Amino acid sequence: MPLPDLDDLIAEVDRTCDTAHRAATSLEQPDWLALLTTAAGVAGQLQSLADDLVEDYVEHCRMHGHSWTDVGAALGVTRQAVQQRFQAPHKRYGPETMTGDLRLAMTHVKRAAVQHRNNYIGTEHLLWGLTAEANSATRLLRSLEVSPDDIHRAVGARFSVGASQAAERIAWTPYSRRAIAIAEERACEEGHEGVEGREGAEPLIDCHHLLHGLARTGRGVAATVLAEAGLDLSAL
Repeated sequence: MPLPDLDDLIAEVDRTCDTAHRAATSLEQPDWLALLTTAAGVAGQLQSLADDLVEDYVEHCRMHGHSWTDVGAALGVTRQAVQQRFQAPHKRYGPETMTGDLRLAMTHVKRAAVQHRNNYIGTEHLLWGLTAEANSATRLLRSLEVSPDDIHRAVGARFSVGASQAAERIAWTPYSRRAIAIAEERACEEGHEGVEGREGAEPLIDCHHLLHGLARTGRGVAATVLAEAGLDLSAL
């Protein structure tokens, strides 16, 4: 995958900065401060993307038994430095936090990752699982005049085949973790019925909550497929 070079990034800044050339004529300079602000925003997005990439592989290394000393050596920093940056634990979402429909969707999620020999669960796997069978997510899509079957086919076409043999130790990507964290927040906002219907129990995360999380994350394959299908985030 070719990375953007500096000329590409400068062209993107020039193209996306709305105010830089608004008052300029052939004899005037553009608004260089406005361009600088836009450039800083682009640089921040690139840095965030780079951080997510490294975080994903740090988690895989830790899952597969590598010490913090090993991880620090691979990154060229000390064990203390890498722990300070990456050691914050990620919340785990077990079956007891999900409705029956979402637990069923997760079996499709895991199956897709294993069949494509992927060592990660990305947003594409989550969207694939959500649209594999009828549930609250597919009903929500239909209510917004988006075909779940079309989404399912579109996301299936985006899968890439990897080389992983580890069917049981598959890490969620940063975007996937972000999506389910948003889904949990959404479930709490809706006051979804608690575990086993018991009063006072934590709300269960359902399929439409995770669909909302994928859309709200705004990054990753799932967000791209949903946007290309014409899904309006504000409608969610």
